[in-house]
Amino acid sequence: MSVAIIIVFVILALIGMPLAFALGSASLVGLFIGDMSLSVLPQRMMHAIDNFPLMAIPLFMLAGELMVAAGILQRLVDFSNSLIGRVHGGLAHVAIIAGMVLAAVSGAAVASASALGSALIPSMRKQYDSGYSSAVIASAANLGAIIPPSNAMIVYALMAGSTVSVGGLFMAGVIPGIILTVGFGALASLIAWRRQYPLNEAKISLKVIASKTVQALPILLMPIVVVGGIVAGAFTPTEGAAIAVVYALVMGFGVTKELKLSDLPTAMFHAAVTAAMVGALIAFAATITFAFTIDLVPMRLAAWIQSLTDNPHIFLMLVMLLLLAVGMFIESNAAYIMLVPLLAPVAQHFGIDPLLFGFLFVFNLVIGMMTPPVGVLLFVMCGVSKIGLNQLIRSAWPFILLQYVVLVMCILFPDIVTWLPRQLGY
Repeated sequence: MSVAIIIVFVILALIGMPLAFALGSASLVGLFIGDMSLSVLPQRMMHAIDNFPLMAIPLFMLAGELMVAAGILQRLVDFSNSLIGRVHGGLAHVAIIAGMVLAAVSGAAVASASALGSALIPSMRKQYDSGYSSAVIASAANLGAIIPPSNAMIVYALMAGSTVSVGGLFMAGVIPGIILTVGFGALASLIAWRRQYPLNEAKISLKVIASKTVQALPILLMPIVVVGGIVAGAFTPTEGAAIAVVYALVMGFGVTKELKLSDLPTAMFHAAVTAAMVGALIAFAATITFAFTIDLVPMRLAAWIQSLTDNPHIFLMLVMLLLLAVGMFIESNAAYIMLVPLLAPVAQHFGIDPLLFGFLFVFNLVIGMMTPPVGVLLFVMCGVSKIGLNQLIRSAWPFILLQYVVLVMCILFPDIVTWLPRQLGY
């Protein structure tokens, strides 16, 4: 049964069928071959999405949409520019810092890429070539799935069950996210220096820095309030996402005063469409996971891997290589839904820290969002900047390589990932 499901899913995916349709068709085939009632399908789908933590995804997306509509992104850009706009690669640094802060608001890489690209591409093109500008913004946007809150981590925790907490995964991403941000900045400076990109002509005074900091301070406090509250146990991730929406509304109507009532339907529609896509994938994939469980696939997989090796480090490297290949060809949400229920129990059987395994799993697939041929961020940036995919890939490969270097660091030195969550009691 499990083999038939995989074959049907792969065939439908390869011929270009929508992901939800491919998952649903594979589920039907599995139920039919397994001689199970078709009533299982809606039951498992409803059970999968009737989940309180899952509500955090549309709420965080809505908060990000509202903050962009409220003109908050421009304040972040102005603040970042006042701090570091005069160094080599200044505008690239501005994009990276703005991406880091926006990551702590929206939790979604694609949304961050669209917002940052629309705001910064016109200015960056005046100083840099289009490929480099788009590569920097794609890299900055990729921080959205690493720095908390992260929608990808919410999906992983949901699929992994009770073995890992959302708050713990959020905290696991803090130090690697900071390392990535610093690394992107250093790489941007090196490239700008080697290519002799011009400095930003605007002269920034201490008075301007103070003014821009005051304007950006309410925005900078938002991640502290939301993520800090989740970590402290004051509220759940879903409640924190709802607070982020209220915070964004207050900011838009009361601080920037750029948010209008007419902006709300559009923001809610965009958040609902994206969340519905994720929800549909989770619902259909739940039936496949159920079929795999009935067919004892996780146990068979664990036994097969143990026949190859009983070394947890070798197992971890095999999984990372698998995810590297998967990330190049399969959309990340589908990969979480299909692979987490299979691999997370095996990792636990090998005695691998669930937080470490969960973060490495997410990080590897996050990098896949920038790797061809199915790197979704590459296509988003090609659409925003109107350039060819080949041109973007030539400029993006140093940033992709840097992310893999950080991934290897996290594998070799697990404390980079686990130290902060453990200090906070996770």
